[in-house]
Amino acid sequence: MIPREILKKIRQIELRTNRIVTETLAGQYHSVFKGQGMNFDEVREYQPGDDVRAIDWNVTARMNHPFIKKFVEERELTLMLLVDVSGSGLFGSLEQSKRELAAEIASVLAFSAIRNNDKVGLILFSDEVEKFIPPRKGRSHVLRVIREVLFYEPKHRGTDLNAALEFLLRVQSHKAIAVVISDFIGSPAIPRREGSRRPKPQMMLLESLAQASFTLLRQANRRHDLVAVQVTDPRELELPALGRLVFQDAETGEIVEVNTGDARNRDAFAVRQARAQEIVAQVFRKAGIDAIQLRTDQPYGGILGRFFETREKRRLRG
Repeated sequence: MIPREILKKIRQIELRTNRIVTETLAGQYHSVFKGQGMNFDEVREYQPGDDVRAIDWNVTARMNHPFIKKFVEERELTLMLLVDVSGSGLFGSLEQSKRELAAEIASVLAFSAIRNNDKVGLILFSDEVEKFIPPRKGRSHVLRVIREVLFYEPKHRGTDLNAALEFLLRVQSHKAIAVVISDFIGSPAIPRREGSRRPKPQMMLLESLAQASFTLLRQANRRHDLVAVQVTDPRELELPALGRLVFQDAETGEIVEVNTGDARNRDAFAVRQARAQEIVAQVFRKAGIDAIQLRTDQPYGGILGRFFETREKRRLRG
């Protein structure tokens, strides 16, 4: 029996994301993520303007006037959601945590998929694959996916994108839309103490990406249509001026004290984090992967809409 408060939370996300799908993303999912080929549909009489290359000569010979073969797009696709449930996803400096934002993004994409009669599957990962839900269709299946993203309690707190990609390649033989939703953080990006051997923040931010080799990223993107969605919180990009603060690493438990009252510390942190975001973007560009950055303090509907529009324009040019 699912507790009432969990059902209420899932229902709220369904209502909110369905509105975004209807008002903002209607038709864009279908246009951007195309089927894998064309299937024969029927034979019909030739009409002026039809492509003569589609003439069915066998039927034409039997009927003594031209008929053409009609094909339809092989529309059915599979959407695989790879969602990071490591410890850092629980962070949220405002009303929404990164994991809650990940659940909403997963919901938007999943409801867009089932409106197009596509299947939806789920891989939850930390530093190992925590849970796998095979692709299926239907609203009740999508609601289960949302519930797992929101409330699944992972056994581990670290991050290993490599393990998730390897698992995807193993279980999904046919081409799929594979969306990785993660903060791509191995450890919280916080300033280093004097004399500490702690890695630089941009290296911490790229820890899970570094583990996922370019070879594996490219391999996954060649077999599937791979999209990376990075979820971030504003306090991971800029520190507030609140004096001395104590930070705890959500994945390792390490504790660090930082003087946020010092403007030099805040400025240095912001510069390092901006550079780290640039490096993340470069990683995906070099691997040929489309990426979106979403924040817990900003509406995401318009950003997703612009992403779909950009992909559609590029597809038409190609």
